[in-house]
Parts: sequence; structure tokens; C-alpha cells
Amino acid sequence: MNCIIIDDEATARAIINQLCSFDKELKVLEEFPNAIQAIKFLNQNDVDLIFLDIHMPDFTGFDFIQTIKNPPKIVLTTSDKNFALEAFEYDCIVDYMVKPITPARFEKAILKAKNATIKEEETSQSTKEVSQENDLYVNIDRRLIKIDIPSIYLVEAKGDYITVKTDSKNYIVHSTLKKIEEKLPDDLFLKIHRSYIINTKKIIDIEDNSVLIAKDVIPVSRSNRPELMKRLNLL
Repeated sequence: MNCIIIDDEATARAIINQLCSFDKELKVLEEFPNAIQAIKFLNQNDVDLIFLDIHMPDFTGFDFIQTIKNPPKIVLTTSDKNFALEAFEYDCIVDYMVKPITPARFEKAILKAKNATIKEEETSQSTKEVSQENDLYVNIDRRLIKIDIPSIYLVEAKGDYITVKTDSKNYIVHSTLKKIEEKLPDDLFLKIHRSYIINTKKIIDIEDNSVLIAKDVIPVSRSNRPELMKRLNLL
């Protein structure tokens, strides 16, 4: 983790720097006696963790946090215990160390910072996977167009083409119903006829052997009707 130290006391900076040297995963890029110099550095460098003193002349630690747009993870260092509640109003702050800082307390703060980083990476990956699962790309006029899968309410086959109907727009794609059926999630979509796949969450009405999806009335084949009825939350 790339770190910087911001503290107006040289002794305090030296102590934190020394504590960082005991952890091979920490790399102190720079030390700053004031927050203004640190802001300039952050504009040009990537930093994972900041050790930040609260009490500094002219520009406090909280002033600094409010000034930077996307603050990295921050461990506050201070001689005052009274700012703990205010400190944790900021999502970027992972811990609050009261001086003098002991090695054991320092290790605890670093563990929190590392765990926060791991959690953030897992959340990012999970979000990315969900996003990918919800996207379908179709080739239209040599362009790959992204369609949000949950927005699809109906897929209709016509010869060598299929029409993908969404909440906002329809797309005509050179493909087969079977091919797109393999790409759509089974828990959301169901083939109810040899020419139609519907989003079961978009059903408005069912009458006899047809369903109403948006403004489209779609036939339900006898062989597919039992499965459709299983999907419904019947009262």
C-alpha cells in the first residue's frame, strides 16, 4: 500500500514512518508538515493510505478531507480523543489512533485498512460481475449494442431474425431464438411458444392461451403452459 504521512510534528512523522517500515506491504512515498503540500502531491500521485493528523495550524485534517474529491483510506492520528465521533462520519476514515501510538495499536489500524481494501475490491468485482450478467450485446449494422437484460420483455422470432423488445426500444437482430435463449437467465425468461420468449416478470395479464406483455398479446403453446403456470405466484 502506498502511503503518505501528514503531520506538523517532525517527531510524529518519524515515529509513523518507522512503524510503517516494519510492514513490508507499506511503502511511505512522502511526508508532509501540512495538508496543502499533500493536496498538490495527491493531484499527481496514487496513494492508498494516508496517516493524517487532525490538529494542524491553518488547515486541519478535517479541512483536508473535505477538500479532496476522492480521498483514499485515512487513518487519523491525534492527541485528542474528542473527535472520534466526528471522524467516523467520513467513509474514507478506517481508524482513529490517539498519540502516543504503540506498535500494537498501529498494527490494528493497518489491519483495518487492509481489510477495508479487500472488502472494497470484492464489492467492486461483485458489482462488475452483476453488471456483466445483466448485459447482452447484439450485433446491428456492424455495431455491438449493449442491452440491459432485465429491460427485455419479449423476444420474437421471424425467419432468420429475432426482434428483441425492451422497455425503451426494439432491436432486430440476425439470430435464432435458440441462440438468444441460451444467453438469457432461466429464472427470468421463459419460452412460451416456438416463436416467443417472454420476461415472466413483465406479465400483465393471462387469459386462456395468451399472455399480455406491455401492449403485445402473445400465444402460449399447450406444451409450454404448464411451465408458465409453475412460474406464477398463484393465490
